[in-house]
Amino acid sequence: MNVLRFDSESAWVGTIGSLWRDRLHLTPDLSMCLPSGTTPVDVYRGMSQSAHDGHVSFAEARVFALDEFGGLAPDDPGRTAHTLRRQLLQPVSLPIAAFHFLDPDRLEIAQHCRDYDRTIGTGFDLVVLGVGLNGHLGMNEPGSPIDSETRRVDLHPSTVQSSARYFAHDNLPQWGLTVGLKAILSSKEVWLLAKGPTKAEIVRRTVRGEITLSNPASLLRRHPNCSLFVDEAAGALLE
Repeated sequence: MNVLRFDSESAWVGTIGSLWRDRLHLTPDLSMCLPSGTTPVDVYRGMSQSAHDGHVSFAEARVFALDEFGGLAPDDPGRTAHTLRRQLLQPVSLPIAAFHFLDPDRLEIAQHCRDYDRTIGTGFDLVVLGVGLNGHLGMNEPGSPIDSETRRVDLHPSTVQSSARYFAHDNLPQWGLTVGLKAILSSKEVWLLAKGPTKAEIVRRTVRGEITLSNPASLLRRHPNCSLFVDEAAGALLE
């Protein structure tokens, strides 16, 4: 795992954006798996500005949603697909057909998940991830099998509570659909993003602790091309 530490928010955002533009310039049809949430917001904003200014294009790219909350109204603005569209996909003018997302309202969820994996194929060119306080990647909670595929999962209570910031109501999702660890770990490149003091302990455990299923993020240390981007606060315990 390549650990990149930054002493300012602007440097953290700027470097991730610069590397992302490079990947798209080299591989215009880049296949990406992306999260929603608060961690990548500023990165997405920077990429949106770059696309607006003509410095990068998503015209040939493909984007897969990393996960999706279940048990919510189809039009709930907190759902991952809606959030990704607002934060990045609409501003960068990604073609509608190039966005693949999980639908927890399908009657045959298991078949839908298998179809999603078939669409993913042999893996992604780039996976961008946040890291949960318990080390979860997407909705792959601690204990998730290393060969897990896209599937329905029950959310850990801490994940449920953390999701409250995404919603304007108290009907917090208890389950969801997620791309499995198998597709994440078989991707060509993985970026793990962490910022803020609340992530310092899980970053320390991920980088310095045991590689274990009880901390899914630690498994990325075995990936041949994984980079961890941390700001000063998130990397404070790495000394």
